Amino acid sequence: MGSSSSNEAGLRRPTSLRAQNPEVYYSDDAIVTADDATIAELKRIATGNPRLRSRLCTHPDPSSGLHEMLIVHHREAYVRPHKHFGKPESFHLIEGTAQVVIFEDDGRIRDVLEMAPYGHAALCYYRMPEKVYHSILITSEWLVFHETTAGPFDPSRTAFPDWAPDGSDAAAVQDYVTKIGALAAEYLNKRVKA
Repeated sequence: MGSSSSNEAGLRRPTSLRAQNPEVYYSDDAIVTADDATIAELKRIATGNPRLRSRLCTHPDPSSGLHEMLIVHHREAYVRPHKHFGKPESFHLIEGTAQVVIFEDDGRIRDVLEMAPYGHAALCYYRMPEKVYHSILITSEWLVFHETTAGPFDPSRTAFPDWAPDGSDAAAVQDYVTKIGALAAEYLNKRVKA
């Protein structure tokens, strides 16, 4: 990847990376860095993945107590609604725009967070407590964000509702995303008029 660090001569070299799987990468460098080339490489990797996403984990490994990730999603990536147990998360938007949809446990929309990078008159950061269903509707070609959460990685600490598709049926996903997008727009319009 294009992120870099200094060697003994003061020259920049690419950060060394190892693939955990086709979407997830780690670095063995003591100081993990990222730059424009890093983001471009993550976008290239995401384009080649069926789920259209990739991430650079800046924590040492899945067993780490603190997880920090630079995450890239293409506009067509489906972020299945989910909630976490025992692990809040923070989200800092770097590039792109999105609507983070917060759900009640029954699938009704509780809130919609309009997100953009700092300086664009929208939210650029959130911290989500545990046990809150949420999803992301991406409204730009690419979404790049920094996410922090508690480790170690344990899939049993994330729950998915039965009211949203699991991602295996592309038509069901498209129908659901279209429906939620319309409901989110309606929610935002009502909020503006209130």
